Amino acid sequence: MAKRTEEIASSPIMANVTYNEKSIYIEHVDEQNGTATIHSVDYPNKKQSVSVTSLKEQ
Repeated sequence: MAKRTEEIASSPIMANVTYNEKSIYIEHVDEQNGTATIHSVDYPNKKQSVSVTSLKEQ
């Protein structure tokens, strides 16, 4: 899952990814720890680190 999350994050096309049913943007992926730094599409200043397994690609 970390590899796919990294592919999404580095793609120039924004994928529809959600966290807790809210659309998010992936800023950075830490494959070693299996985490991603994300922020809500609606709240770009609220960054958080979450497990990549908690992200859902639509």
